[in-house]
Amino acid sequence: MNNPYIYILVMFAVSFAIRVLPLTLIRGEIKNTFLRSFLHYVPYVTLAVMTFPAIVEATQVPLAGALALGVGVVLAWLGAGLFPVSVVCCVVVFAAELLLL
Repeated sequence: MNNPYIYILVMFAVSFAIRVLPLTLIRGEIKNTFLRSFLHYVPYVTLAVMTFPAIVEATQVPLAGALALGVGVVLAWLGAGLFPVSVVCCVVVFAAELLLL
């Protein structure tokens, strides 16, 4: 089973099915409020699940990433924009790694 074309075919079939099945099976508007709210938050949850572990594991010291994550969450909660939050988080990681290494 070392044929890469089989793997590519399976990946194509799964990706195609994920995109086509909802379009063919769900024809009308979704009226269930729970399902609508669940589907509304799926992209944000997916992004968070991919991003949060990378924030902590991308630094030399995981504590520096965790500190930057905490500072970034607080700044975003207070209404800071994306660029200022990212700059401050980079500075926090830099300072924390200087102090912790």
